[in-house]
Amino acid sequence: MIIDCDTCEVRGAACADCVVTFLTIGMGPPAPVVELDGEITAAVTALAAGGLVPPLRLVERHAG
Repeated sequence: MIIDCDTCEVRGAACADCVVTFLTIGMGPPAPVVELDGEITAAVTALAAGGLVPPLRLVERHAG
């Protein structure tokens, strides 16, 4: 999974409660591009489901 914050429809409004912000604290602007493999995606999903980290809030913009 590739997460590009520049393509997120809710960027800014949902950043504070998004796992990408949690994972990239201290990296600073510009918005990071994060690539997660299947195992990491499953682990982050499980951690979010358990309330240990915020969920992914990405809502990708669609060209059109």
